[in-house]
Amino acid sequence: MTHTHRWPQQGWALLQLFLVASFSRADERVCRHRGDPENPLLSKNGDILLGGIFSFHSSWKDRQDTYMHQPLPLQCTSLNFRGFQFAQTMLYTIEEINNSSDLLPGVSLGYKLYDTCGSIARSVKVSMAVANGIEVVPALSETPCTRPAQVQAIMGETSSSPWMAIATVIGPFYIPMISHFATCACLSDKTKYPSFLRTIPSDYYQSRALAHLVKHFGWTWVGAIRTNDDYGNNGMATFTETAQQLGICLEYSVPFYRTDSADKIRKTIEVIKASTSNIIVAFMSHMDMDVLIHALSQYNLTGYQWVGSESWILDSQTATMDRYHILDGAIGLSIPKAHVSGLKEFIMDVKPLYSSNSKMFTEFWETLFNCRFKQSESSTGVDRECTGHEDLTGVQNSFTDMSLMPIFNNVYKGVYAAAHALHKILNCNKTCNNTVKLDPFTILQHIKNIRFKTKEGDEVYFNEDGDPPAKYEIVNWQPREKDIVDFVTIGLHDASLPPDKQLDLQSESIIWAQNSLQVPVSICSEKCPPGTRKVLQKGKPVCCHDCVQCADGEISNTTDSFTCVRCHPEFWSNERRDACIKKEAVFLSYEEIMGALLTAASLFGTCMTAFVAFVFFKYRKTPIVRANNSELSFLLLFSLTLCFLCSLTFIGPPSEWSCMLRHTAFGITFVLCISCVLGKTMVVLMAFRSTLPGSNAMKWFGTTQQRLSVLGFTLIQVIICILWLTISPPLPFRNFKEFKDKIILECALGSAVGFWAVLGYIGLLAILCFIFAFLARKLPDNFNEAKFITFSMLIFCAVWLTFIPAYVSSPGKFSVAVEIFAILASSFGLLICIFIPKCYVILMKPEKNTKKNMMGKGGHTSL
Repeated sequence: MTHTHRWPQQGWALLQLFLVASFSRADERVCRHRGDPENPLLSKNGDILLGGIFSFHSSWKDRQDTYMHQPLPLQCTSLNFRGFQFAQTMLYTIEEINNSSDLLPGVSLGYKLYDTCGSIARSVKVSMAVANGIEVVPALSETPCTRPAQVQAIMGETSSSPWMAIATVIGPFYIPMISHFATCACLSDKTKYPSFLRTIPSDYYQSRALAHLVKHFGWTWVGAIRTNDDYGNNGMATFTETAQQLGICLEYSVPFYRTDSADKIRKTIEVIKASTSNIIVAFMSHMDMDVLIHALSQYNLTGYQWVGSESWILDSQTATMDRYHILDGAIGLSIPKAHVSGLKEFIMDVKPLYSSNSKMFTEFWETLFNCRFKQSESSTGVDRECTGHEDLTGVQNSFTDMSLMPIFNNVYKGVYAAAHALHKILNCNKTCNNTVKLDPFTILQHIKNIRFKTKEGDEVYFNEDGDPPAKYEIVNWQPREKDIVDFVTIGLHDASLPPDKQLDLQSESIIWAQNSLQVPVSICSEKCPPGTRKVLQKGKPVCCHDCVQCADGEISNTTDSFTCVRCHPEFWSNERRDACIKKEAVFLSYEEIMGALLTAASLFGTCMTAFVAFVFFKYRKTPIVRANNSELSFLLLFSLTLCFLCSLTFIGPPSEWSCMLRHTAFGITFVLCISCVLGKTMVVLMAFRSTLPGSNAMKWFGTTQQRLSVLGFTLIQVIICILWLTISPPLPFRNFKEFKDKIILECALGSAVGFWAVLGYIGLLAILCFIFAFLARKLPDNFNEAKFITFSMLIFCAVWLTFIPAYVSSPGKFSVAVEIFAILASSFGLLICIFIPKCYVILMKPEKNTKKNMMGKGGHTSL
């Protein structure tokens, strides 16, 4: 379009504007409501007006707006009997107050009730109409087009999401808004919704109560479905948070809304079918639950245990729709049962109620009785004609059902709360002060602070968040004959009590899903018994785990333990790994076979040595005894006896004295023994040297020198032992490292240097003795001891050389046994090699025990 073409249109528009302005000056200025007016479905004049917002219809016809013209008003459909029941409860309460002489005497309450059709947008629109009114009010040129709110409080609306929208828009005007059924915990936020109050508890308490109810029955693996709005999403969020704190896992949590597409509903059903949990927590509105039940019926999904919120658990209409018994055995929370006397009769007497609104009355009556009035277009296809005088007595539907009386009672208490606040503001006694100017903010503050009792005895008050006390009944769906469901109260939940006393249940009276009397089980993994620990399965919730047995030396004595506790070093885990038992103390004892055998060997060696000593003593004057240095022989026999006996100190539980005695006695007695053998060897060697011409060797190694040599050699060992015992003596030691499940009682060496010094000194003397005996082994004496001493020292050295690696590598009591064996073996070697041949001659070959025979061919005499 060119610039010259625009001028005619612009000029025409300016002309129209001028004409409108000219005619407007001729009329009186007025305040008008912009847009299409919203008329109340039900209204009544009064000195003080209360507003009501209810869903008289639950849906509306879809329309396609082209944005070429102003959208038409919503065309509401699906008459909602519950909305009528709530509205009638409000009207009944107002009528009761108006007829009362005690509350607001001389003041009449009126009302304006609007229909939201279940639409949030329409809820906001009608709330503005409730607050502003639609009257055309004249206004002077100097007067602003403002006036007080038309109503002093707004009642109604059952859902949380519409109330959030309404409270956001109306909240700045501080008009009190009281809901009987909006439970979302978000509405308790007074910074966002300062003028919102309710007579039903917040879902914060309900969600937590549901979680504790689930935990009470041991269900840790559950599924969840929620209405996809503020009520369902916020309620399920609190439930999920509390469930996690209680150790409950959600296998799935899916949203659902009654307007979802068929494909979306099918996907929700598939999630439920694919799940392994058989408990479903449904935080849903009754309208969404009705749609879900219909969908579940098509797929025949039965056998699940349902846990429900208060919105549907006590709803008889939902129970009626459940023809396939999907919800049988459901449990959930409901508002405590209540009764409002006279209310049922008022609701049933509907004829005078709707006579003032012929269109609404017509639609309601035709829907209620499935008939149609003459010239009515609202009930096409219905043959029966309505008379307007039908009897409600025999009608059975959601309108005549009084099971929602607890919710009606909430409406009743909300209206009374506003009336009590007005009563106080108007300073009512016998009459009220009608000159008081009502202010919404003042009314709101008084409602928050009211506290009264209804005629039925219910106490009404609000906390700082505008919520009433949270008390619930626990309800169980128990099926009866003819598809009738009884809502049986099986317990109570009172959030005002201490946590351990809030839940009170009579579990024995519950009927579960599929008419079972056994509590259902729903867990992802079995509980881990004591003796095991939980190991979480990768990628799965914490309720899914494997049970792994505790390692050796660790226990868990509680069910579902995440860790195993290591036992004290003196204790060990039992076979079940659920208790620590005292470790077995291991030492070489006399009772066990090995200890008994070693003890027997020691005693046998002692007896054998004593027998040899007895033989030598008896035949001490014979040449063979005298020729072999009888004094050293008896001293050697005495030391061998001590060697055999000292092995006994190694047997039995070690003590401080036995540890010090066993090593020092062993070291000293063996040195004494080897010193005697060394002395005897040197005597043989020196005796031969003394027979050579010009040799006087024997005078340097006489009896005195022999005694001194034995004493000197032994004294050195005694000094070594004293130093060992003084600096770092061997002491009892509890060895926990060698065996995990046993305690080895042993003697710690203290100073390893002292221990090996004792053994080294014994070994040094044994080597010297072996050398001397080896040199004297072929001397020409018939009874030369050197060859026997050589054999004995060879055995001695072999035993102790093999002892060292065996001792180091043997664990626990076996190292003690190795040491005892080495002592006994070397002692037997000395005894047998040195003394047994002589005893054989003395006892078995006495003819050889003569001086002549001793001289032999060489003519040498052994001393």
